[in-house]
Amino acid sequence: MMAEEHTDLEAQIVKDIHFKEIDLVNRDPKNINEDIVKVDFEDVIAEPVGTYSFDGVWKVSYTTFTVSKYWCYRLLSTLLGVPLALLWGFLFACISFCHIWAVVPCIKSYLIEIQCISHIYSLCIRTFCNPLFAALGQVCGNIKVMLRKEV
Repeated sequence: MMAEEHTDLEAQIVKDIHFKEIDLVNRDPKNINEDIVKVDFEDVIAEPVGTYSFDGVWKVSYTTFTVSKYWCYRLLSTLLGVPLALLWGFLFACISFCHIWAVVPCIKSYLIEIQCISHIYSLCIRTFCNPLFAALGQVCGNIKVMLRKEV
């Protein structure tokens, strides 16, 4: 009974991962584009005091900028969004595959092999260097420095 419940739980977790509901309102829940691509008209075009254009030109420029940015983004995301999502999905799948099947095993193998060498290195240091440095410490430990100011 326990094995069957465990299998059902694993199946539910896998199903939840593949059929995760997306949020259509908050499309940047982790705020990865908070300061990067948030560009408004005021961030790009500004007229300092004393050099104002006509109010009508300013309003039309604002509307043109905002609408063209909006529709250009929509057009580009419509044309390139799915192909780029496919490309990025493939790229991150390849990176994950390499990390799981190549990088981590290589690092684990290296750590196992270096552990043996580190024991030998540590033994050599303790055998040869520790007595040498202890003797140097004894010799230099009795040195006293006195500063005198001569007038």
